[in-house]
Amino acid sequence: MISVGEASARILKKIYPLDAETVPLERAAGRVLAETVVANTTSPPWDNSSMDGYAVRSFDLVTARNSSRASAGAADTARNQLKVVATIAAGQHALRPLGAGEAMRIMTGAPIPLGADTVIRIEDTDRGVDRVSVTDLRDLGRNIRRAGEDFTNGQTLFDPGTEIRAGHLGAFAAARVREVSVYRKPRVAILSSGDELVELRDYSPSDSPAKIISANSWTLRELITDSGGEAVDLGIAVDTPASLRAKLDLTQVERFDLIITSAGVSVGDLDHMRSVFAEMGGELDFWKVRMRPGAPMAFGTLKGIPWLGFSGNPVSAMVSFEVFGRPVIRKMAGHEKLHRELISVRLAEPVDIATPLTHFLRATVARNDDGGYVARLTGSQSSAALTAMARANALLVIPPDRASNAVGSVVHALPLTDELGMTSSFSIQ
Repeated sequence: MISVGEASARILKKIYPLDAETVPLERAAGRVLAETVVANTTSPPWDNSSMDGYAVRSFDLVTARNSSRASAGAADTARNQLKVVATIAAGQHALRPLGAGEAMRIMTGAPIPLGADTVIRIEDTDRGVDRVSVTDLRDLGRNIRRAGEDFTNGQTLFDPGTEIRAGHLGAFAAARVREVSVYRKPRVAILSSGDELVELRDYSPSDSPAKIISANSWTLRELITDSGGEAVDLGIAVDTPASLRAKLDLTQVERFDLIITSAGVSVGDLDHMRSVFAEMGGELDFWKVRMRPGAPMAFGTLKGIPWLGFSGNPVSAMVSFEVFGRPVIRKMAGHEKLHRELISVRLAEPVDIATPLTHFLRATVARNDDGGYVARLTGSQSSAALTAMARANALLVIPPDRASNAVGSVVHALPLTDELGMTSSFSIQ
């Protein structure tokens, strides 16, 4: 057996980002840039208003204010009157420059007319139609978004390795970037094996009294998709070398970037997966990890294609995927951050382990009153208890030398979802 950390390092050392492909923006969300993206235009293309209001010359208002204050009994807040000579809507340019003593009604996003250097927000005026009185001069020289303030034509917007999110898509569209070069999505083959397994669609209690439904076909497919890969289910092989070889036919396997199998990697009489891989030219790196669940865990390559061989127990397969499979797919897809970050949690109940292995226990983690995290087990820790896994939002990571952990003990937890970074209450005041 090797440690979890060593297994992870040995796997990821042999994984590389896939080739790049060019995709339209409609298919770019969640992908990772493989090349630098450069703007094809300037944004904003011209000075424009950041407010609904009036485009004016600050000189006119300052002059009027000084003149007013020079008069006997002048108020501190000047009421400057300007002639309204035009209205500029968004998507329109002014027909002429702004002259002395003039104002132009302007909408948010509309181009600033020549001669103007200020937009007075509408609430600081009397909203005049032919003449407008300015009641507050707090925005002199403000409320104008300058041309090129966001980016200029030819400017580098984002570098390779950037994960594309909603804001990136908006920036690409504004920069007239219609397609981008991204790392290809990993195509992942899934193969389940076992004489006892049957697909959900084929299950009949009368026809299959000793059969069980293949849960791994469902869980692994969804986990691969959630990680950014494309899952292709090769179906179920029975416990014979011939069936495994047929499912893993090289002409089919070579279409994929990663192979994930469940079951057949332990030491039972019907566990043929490792021997079949060897017969087909595969190379085995390791096949046992000091962890529970998921100790029977194989890693190798078949004709250069990485292979992860998980235990057939449903929870074991899911835990192994979270620890090893998700980082592999993310690295293939070009991500730099491969692992979900461990968090420190305080136990709400005692947790004991019976064997000196790294244990991954299914738990719910939530914030307590002091802002820290508290964790509770979700029920049975059997490697077949899928409901406990489904209820969990994290895996407690109990080291092999921590046999007994009392209430209040602090351990690490590996998040399973984004839930731990979210809240049901809005705390901004």
